[in-house]
Amino acid sequence: MLDLLPDLFDQYPEKLTLAQLPFNDYGKEIIFSGEIVTVACFEDNSKVKELLATDGTGKVLVVDGKGSMNRALLGDMIAENAVKNNWQAVVINGCIRDAGTIGILDIAVKALGCNPIKTEKLGVGDINLTVNFAGIEFTPGQYIYGDGNGLAVSQTKLTITEL
Repeated sequence: MLDLLPDLFDQYPEKLTLAQLPFNDYGKEIIFSGEIVTVACFEDNSKVKELLATDGTGKVLVVDGKGSMNRALLGDMIAENAVKNNWQAVVINGCIRDAGTIGILDIAVKALGCNPIKTEKLGVGDINLTVNFAGIEFTPGQYIYGDGNGLAVSQTKLTITEL
């Protein structure tokens, strides 16, 4: 399958909300889906690192970095840890770094852009709160879907049936 969102929107138009910001794809994988886990932080990726070190089977980490383009909230070492721990994807309202390395990792990564500057590690941030950006409320336990066409959220898990 090369596209997911067009088929989902054809089948479930009333159950999906499409993100309004254009995210860039950075990981080797482009198509993904999973249960939402959230982090809200500003220029400190301590909580991102903490969560991606846990089992992420069937999950997608959604990071509200408040749209900051000043520092990267995900780099190659944390992304490698996410792959090792079976995370499906990471979506960042902010920046990544080490784009070349992340581009060869078996994970989907969507972000607003890149910045080579790392964050400070102050342990600041909130885990599993509802966050809002790109015209979407991302609520832990809901489901997120992404591909080269964009990013969408639904309250329940959706599957594509053959028509």
